[in-house]
Amino acid sequence: MRCLGIDYGEKRVGLGYGDELGVATPLPALTDHSPRKRLEKLAVVIHQRRITDLVLGHPLNMDDTAGFKAKEAEAFAAQLKATFSLPVHLVDERLTSFEAEQSIPKRKRRSVRASGLVDSRAACLILQDFLNQRFPPKSAEE
Repeated sequence: MRCLGIDYGEKRVGLGYGDELGVATPLPALTDHSPRKRLEKLAVVIHQRRITDLVLGHPLNMDDTAGFKAKEAEAFAAQLKATFSLPVHLVDERLTSFEAEQSIPKRKRRSVRASGLVDSRAACLILQDFLNQRFPPKSAEE
């Protein structure tokens, strides 16, 4: 299993990679202005890393309803399935961008945001949640 975690956004797409070792690591975000170019670069990553599963953040509202952004992610999931013929797993991503941003010093957040670093860290959090469900971390006793 080779998974690509995706934090979808209109301007940037954060990416993270993980496999059966159960550890998500960030990859460079897709920051092209053109959605078509971002999709082309995504295809390169999928091919190079021989991805078997796509794990996409699903930004549900705090009350568990699917708002505009969640519907956008669902449409992107459908596009990914049609384009790459790979399983797409939607994972609740509430507060992952906030959590990822908190890991960056306040004075650097504005400059770092455009780089996609926050988005790729959020993709790692989404993917790590998925991997933890598939491959639960071993306790110290095991």
